[in-house]
Amino acid sequence: MKNILSVSLLFAACFSLAHAADFRVGVVNTERILRESVPAVKAEKKIEKEFAVRDEEIKKMVKQAKEIQTALEKNGAKADAEQRTKERELANLNVNLQRLQREFREDLNLRKNEELAQVLARADKAIQAIAEKEQFDLILQEAVYRNPQIDITEKVLQYLANEKNDK
Repeated sequence: MKNILSVSLLFAACFSLAHAADFRVGVVNTERILRESVPAVKAEKKIEKEFAVRDEEIKKMVKQAKEIQTALEKNGAKADAEQRTKERELANLNVNLQRLQREFREDLNLRKNEELAQVLARADKAIQAIAEKEQFDLILQEAVYRNPQIDITEKVLQYLANEKNDK
């Protein structure tokens, strides 16, 4: 209820300001900023590089598990000690593999969230600078519909690409 009241007041204020001279509204596609901006692309490459070694390690373990599984299937239903040892080895490998994959996903998601938070902070500064420079009265980041005439996403992408203090 409180949220509806806030939105209603915002639209009422916008409507009354819209009748004032030169009320400027802009909209930014945040998803596009997180996908296409220079800082976002750099962050993605940084994360890929950071996690490449662990990813290769997991791929090697998966290959090893497949090889053991294939060897077990070839030997069929033999009940010798070597067969049981291979089965235990495969079971242990699968447990370790699942643990490593879970930890990998958790760590990867955590790092992505950290990097994306930094990208969003830089995007917010870019939006603020554009709003002040071009005298926007209101800029929305989340909108159900964006009229291409008021979409300033391209300007934000350009601002981020030209940033002097690129990290």
